[in-house]
Amino acid sequence: MHDRPSLTLRRRLNVPPARVFRAWTVPEKMMQWWGTDGGPTLVAETDLRVGGAFHVAFCTADGQRHDVSGIYRAVEPDRKLVFTWAWKTTPERESQVTITLRPDGDGTMLTLVHEMFADQKARDDHRGGWTMALDRLEAAIAP
Repeated sequence: MHDRPSLTLRRRLNVPPARVFRAWTVPEKMMQWWGTDGGPTLVAETDLRVGGAFHVAFCTADGQRHDVSGIYRAVEPDRKLVFTWAWKTTPERESQVTITLRPDGDGTMLTLVHEMFADQKARDDHRGGWTMALDRLEAAIAP
């Protein structure tokens, strides 16, 4: 049996870990950046506790709506989030995302690991999506 594909992205952000953590967990902050190519974020809901759920919906620039949801598996304020990831259109393809925040001088080193993809194409599509989302996150939280 083959291992399911995964991806790892790292980004240094010029703000403290607490500010990055809030951007990932406070719906009002999530609304400012979640998505890919500049389309609007439509919904951001969180129940920030182990076993709690999140739901985010956004539109891409071409007008397509994308809904994703999951369950928090680990919540360590200002340090780590682990959550499941399932698109509304393909709930059977659940994967997992781990966000780790480490102080780095006056900023934060963010590591995003998305694992258990159904196939290489899903991994590659998410690499592009996460890269755009992290660009938006960086712009939204810039000092």
